[in-house]
Amino acid sequence: MKVLVINGANLNMLGIREPEIYGSKTLKDLEGYIQEKATEIGVEATCVQSNYEGELVEYIQKALGKYDGIIINAGGYTHTSIVILDALKAVGLPCVEVHLSNIFEREEFRKHSYISLYASKTICGKGFTGYAEALQFLKDNFS
Repeated sequence: MKVLVINGANLNMLGIREPEIYGSKTLKDLEGYIQEKATEIGVEATCVQSNYEGELVEYIQKALGKYDGIIINAGGYTHTSIVILDALKAVGLPCVEVHLSNIFEREEFRKHSYISLYASKTICGKGFTGYAEALQFLKDNFS
């Protein structure tokens, strides 16, 4: 099984941005963790990150025919981007939405997710381990 892991806006600032919420580990640490967990369960994972909405849409569109599923943490675009939702619907790949923090226990505007309207599962508030859970969910349900 091949999974595309998409991290969105400001995830490149992990380790710097609000460490009391997101921790002190970096995006590089997260990508290493994802690769380790993917290898352990026999899944091939490719990690990408962008701060640009259009580039995130292009990653999703280019996944069609190349990947069996998508894990996405769109960052702030989670709460604003109908075009990311539309791209996910267009490619029709199984999708798990992941958030490092619990978006439902934060500011009111973060409690709405466009992505969750399509995603098979939403995992939030589990830090890095949420990505491992997402990999296992995709493998168990869509491989």
